[in-house]
Amino acid sequence: MTATTTPTHDDRYKWVALSNTTLGILIATIDGSIVIIAMPAIFRGIGLDPLAPGNIGYLLWMILGYLLVSAVLVVSVGRLGDIFGRVRMYNAGFAVFAGASVCLSVDPFHARAGALWLIGWRVVQATGGAMLTGNSAAILTDAFPSEQRGMALGINQITGLAGQFLGLLLGGLLAVWDWRAVFWVSVPIGIVGTIWSYRSLREIGARSRARVDVLGTATFTLGLGLVLTALTYGIQPYGGHATGWTSPRVLGGLGLGILLLGAFAVVESRVAAPMFRLGLFRSRAFVAGNLAALLTAIARGGLQFMLIIWLQGIWLPLHGYSFEDTPLWAGIYMLPLTCGFLVAGPISGYLSDRFGARLFSTTGLLLVAASFVGLMSIPVDFDYPVFALLLLLSGLGQGMFSAPNTAAIMGSVAPSERGVASGMRSTLQNSGTALSIGVFFSLMIAGLASSLPAQLSSGLRAHGVPPHQAEQIAGLPPVSTLFATFLGNNPVQHLLGGTITNLSPADAATLTGHEFFPRLVAGPFHHGLTIVFTAATVMALVAAAASLSRGRHQRAGQSSASSVSAAA
Repeated sequence: MTATTTPTHDDRYKWVALSNTTLGILIATIDGSIVIIAMPAIFRGIGLDPLAPGNIGYLLWMILGYLLVSAVLVVSVGRLGDIFGRVRMYNAGFAVFAGASVCLSVDPFHARAGALWLIGWRVVQATGGAMLTGNSAAILTDAFPSEQRGMALGINQITGLAGQFLGLLLGGLLAVWDWRAVFWVSVPIGIVGTIWSYRSLREIGARSRARVDVLGTATFTLGLGLVLTALTYGIQPYGGHATGWTSPRVLGGLGLGILLLGAFAVVESRVAAPMFRLGLFRSRAFVAGNLAALLTAIARGGLQFMLIIWLQGIWLPLHGYSFEDTPLWAGIYMLPLTCGFLVAGPISGYLSDRFGARLFSTTGLLLVAASFVGLMSIPVDFDYPVFALLLLLSGLGQGMFSAPNTAAIMGSVAPSERGVASGMRSTLQNSGTALSIGVFFSLMIAGLASSLPAQLSSGLRAHGVPPHQAEQIAGLPPVSTLFATFLGNNPVQHLLGGTITNLSPADAATLTGHEFFPRLVAGPFHHGLTIVFTAATVMALVAAAASLSRGRHQRAGQSSASSVSAAA
């Protein structure tokens, strides 16, 4: 049974809704990435070495916990928004997010207890973030008329994507001051946003009165959670292998997760009020848009992490930056990517309201694919203007794609299904980002494992490291080198440990200097980078094909009759 409330599209209210939901999306996505660059300062602040044996799990969960929870919960809270009210769920999400931010900023513990406190409250914060992202697009679709939805959703969506990269920059800037400032920044925004949303937003959309799908929610949450968690552990070494894909825990988690997701599909096809509206997949526009969004999210996530490693581990040290300073400067040098988002997103969203989503989203994905080819073609020690232009091209392409695609997805469903459609879209997008870490880190590790050990061993021996120690260090899993680089540590200094005191001052200075590791790893890294960006190029091209298949000239905010009937 559906309670229908005809949206009034009040001129003042729609801009209030846009500004509030954009603030919510911005802070939720900033907090998804803000800890990545700030990780070294955070672990120094709580007195824990994340690369010590047994501690790498804290590092992974600090990075991925927020993404995993967001991916798993967002469709559930979107469906709950359809049932109990999208504004009600959104407002509660702002309150949860603000409360968790306060708790994160006052971590009273140190070492492992301090890390567990942060991980736990990051999970709570991600729950609030999921409530924000899972309902914001539906609130905007209710508030704006069809001829303005592309513009509104474009601003909202591109702000969210830009927030992922602004979080990297803010994390680097704030961590220089105080590691707790990384979490302080969310507190006033969360409190102001909570008060503002409760006072200004109102329910104007259609609401579906139905029971909560408990069994579907449980099987989906557990199934997707197990799959994403297994992928997280898959990038850790196991049993002498560079990665953990042969680990019983990883294989068991993947197998059980897939079984639960299969059970979820069966449940959803039989219950009266399913959480996941499988009927929406009868709409070609809905399927094409979500497939393209999933593949683009995987490619974009891989791009983000590979660029960080490229800049922090190779290019910045070669240009005189200390390893400790590279996290901050990596965020600064990646700004052209964010600028591309901010320029292309609102413009393409506005134009797609008039000319349709297919032209802009497909062209945008072709630009993204071209940027990946360009990044593969330049040397590891590149000229920055060329690199910046390629990042700008990627940002423009992603902006051209994301805004019209989101508007087209939301316009392809019935008004009473907008909450669950928004949640399904966000789930696929967030899952893609989480999947990208497992997929692309594994590809990079495989590329490094084939050539890095031999080059590292010969380089260490040439500078006085005893052969048996050089072989032992070179035989360590490449993931340790990647994470050391990711954290802004000198990888060679981390690998050598106490051995460095037995070397001559000249050899020690060479091995731990700015150039030894970047030049040593440049060849193996470029090999791994080629594998990663080739996969990303293929994903972008397949996404472009999916976008092209969505149908002819359907305006981004206009719901097709077939889509509505399929969703009903």
